[in-house]
Amino acid sequence: LKRQSTMFKRWLMALVARVGLIVLTLCCCVLLLYLLACKPVSHGSQQSLPWAGSATSKERYMALLQEREDSHRHYINSLTKQIAQLKEALQERTQQLQESLDKAKIKGILPQGLESLHKTPTQSDLKEFFRSQLNQAEVNSGVKLPSEYALIPFDTFTLQSVYQLETGLTRHPAERPVRKDRRDELIGTVETALHVLNGPKHHTDNIRRKHTFSPSDFIQGLTRTERDRGSIYELTFKGDSPQDFTQLVLFRPFGPVMKVKSEIVNTQNIIINIIVPLSKRVDTFKQFIKNFREVCIQQDGRVHLTVVYFGRDQIDEVKAVLDQTTRETRFRSFTLIQLNEEFSRGRGLDVGARAWRRSQNILLFFCDVDIHFTADFLTSCRLNAEPGKRVYYPVLFSQYNPSIIYRNQTLLPSLQQQLVIRKESGFWRDFGFGMTCQYRSDFINIGGFDRSIKGWGLEDVHLYRKYLHSKLMVIRFPTRSLFHLWHEKSCADELPPDKYKMCMQTKAMSEASHSQLGELFSKQEIQVHAQKQMK
Repeated sequence: LKRQSTMFKRWLMALVARVGLIVLTLCCCVLLLYLLACKPVSHGSQQSLPWAGSATSKERYMALLQEREDSHRHYINSLTKQIAQLKEALQERTQQLQESLDKAKIKGILPQGLESLHKTPTQSDLKEFFRSQLNQAEVNSGVKLPSEYALIPFDTFTLQSVYQLETGLTRHPAERPVRKDRRDELIGTVETALHVLNGPKHHTDNIRRKHTFSPSDFIQGLTRTERDRGSIYELTFKGDSPQDFTQLVLFRPFGPVMKVKSEIVNTQNIIINIIVPLSKRVDTFKQFIKNFREVCIQQDGRVHLTVVYFGRDQIDEVKAVLDQTTRETRFRSFTLIQLNEEFSRGRGLDVGARAWRRSQNILLFFCDVDIHFTADFLTSCRLNAEPGKRVYYPVLFSQYNPSIIYRNQTLLPSLQQQLVIRKESGFWRDFGFGMTCQYRSDFINIGGFDRSIKGWGLEDVHLYRKYLHSKLMVIRFPTRSLFHLWHEKSCADELPPDKYKMCMQTKAMSEASHSQLGELFSKQEIQVHAQKQMK
């Protein structure tokens, strides 16, 4: 009980401190801007302006001053509105806290020491909290790291670009144009730095700068985020001479961890409808069914399989595989739908999802025939999808061409031995959105797939974007229990140029790693070098 009361006290203190500091900071900004806006322009600065001396120049100068004054006035009005909203939120939270404490006191369960929460945090308390966060972060001095993997690299940014090691979906070392949310964050930081540098109390070696800083003086910034401490910004501006620079370090601390919710999720009665669109490829389907029998039938047992087959060729062989599975395992929870039309992955998945006629809202797993998964993935599918709230888009691990990876071995390893997550054996397919877990109700409500798309590609991206634009939460992370098996890929000539280019890019990326392809490309040079060394 004592430990719980201590944790409760810390949480409440942090909550009040955070809101109070925000109000205090905004009040200081309003005062600073007011002083800056009201400050008269000195005679010396007027003499230094190149246009001083003519009537036209004076009019232009007055217009510039009026524009800056209007800008400051709008900014002050915005800050005043935000301060009023924060005061209202703080008052509401304080009232809720008071009611909670009163109820606890009446019931006789008020832990000792919580009486101090009635006091409003002082400025020194807030400063002490942020000072502790700052002291823990690697800002003023270095910290000992166990290895090179513990180092958090910085991102470099200018007003136009961000240069980062974690390239994400773009795979570009330089991001331009910058994502809107990131751009707003970084430009806001630069604006804060300009307000600080142009403030009345800012001095560099006790010497006032000759003119005010502007965005054109900004050279570059460094930023990184330490998850349990905060974000650090190191900004560099031009000085009064080409050899002088002004550097400013800003720190945005994080508050203590706050519990959001705690709940028990029972997945016992959640059935997954695995939908597989298929056209020919019977040998690959047999391999898929082998994995399905081991995982879904023998281990999990709470699945339904829907196969949507395009065309008539080899349909009898597919039926034979399903019939054999039923005889040997007594598994009958599957549906085979035949469509006499041209293959379209989106069309097949859409038909398979809408074919579920039972009243139960089924969980769908859109799957391809060349996918290998484990029972852990089925659990992840159930835990990360929630009707009306969340859809799950796993990032699967894509296998490289085994004939290239294991070219130095006499025999290829077994499939299970090949399913390892290493840089040499595959890559995270973070540009693919085809495998997904979502409830049928969400799929229907979002509008399903674009049925006009034929053949390969783009239908999954369109559906993914629909969810991104909706109020549902999209859960996406690397999933170590879901693999894309390598297979020979051919890009049809009838594909339009954009799809054909996308198909060829995917084909090239799926063959081998950068270093392995480089080794193959330089194979002759390597052999010549080896022969020279033997002489």
